[in-house]
Amino acid sequence: MSEKLQETPSQTAGPYVHIGCTPEFAGISGVYPQDLGSQMLRDGVRGERITISGVVYDGLGAPVRDAMVEIWQADADGRYPGNDPRGAADPCFAGWGRAAADQETGQWRFDTIRPGAVPFRDGSMMAPHVSLWIVARGINTGLQTRLYFPDMAEANAADPVLARIEHSDRVATLVARQIGAGMFHHDIYLQGPQETVFFDI
Repeated sequence: MSEKLQETPSQTAGPYVHIGCTPEFAGISGVYPQDLGSQMLRDGVRGERITISGVVYDGLGAPVRDAMVEIWQADADGRYPGNDPRGAADPCFAGWGRAAADQETGQWRFDTIRPGAVPFRDGSMMAPHVSLWIVARGINTGLQTRLYFPDMAEANAADPVLARIEHSDRVATLVARQIGAGMFHHDIYLQGPQETVFFDI
C-alpha cells in the first residue's frame, strides 16, 4: 500500500514576508549586502533605461502598504537571463527585481530597461512587456499579471496574450501610463470596477 503525501495548507504571505525576502527593508541588516532584487542594472547595460512605479490597491481603493512586487522581464534584445535558447542575454542585466511597497504611500518602484519583444509558444511575437508577481497579507497565492507600454499600441494590438482576454475593455488594466521621459506608472487593483487582469500560471 502506497502512502500519498497530503497537500500543505495554503497560507497568506503574512506579516513576515519582508523579513524573509527584503530583510534590509525590514530593518534587519547584515543578511545580504543589499536586498536581493533591489538592483537590476550594472554599468554597461544595453538598452533604454526606464523607471516603473505603481501602487497596489485593495477592493476599497486603499493602498496595500505591505505589498511586495517582483518583476521579471527580457533584456533589450528580448532575451531572458539564464538559459534562453536563442542565445546569451545581456550579462549586465539581472532580468528580475524585487521591491517592497513604501509603508506610507504604498508605492513600489524599479529602475530597469525597456524589454525587447519575445516569442510566444506558437512563434508569434509578444509585445514588449514586464511580468509582475504580487504578494501581501491576505493574498493566499502570489498574483501574476503584466505591464505593457502605452507607446507601443501596434505591438500591443498584435500581442497573442492580450488577444486572449475575453473582455477587451479590460486590456487597459495591463497598460502603464507614461508620466515622463522614460517613466511609467502602473497601478494594480486587486478588486473592484478597475480590477487588474491576473493570469492563472
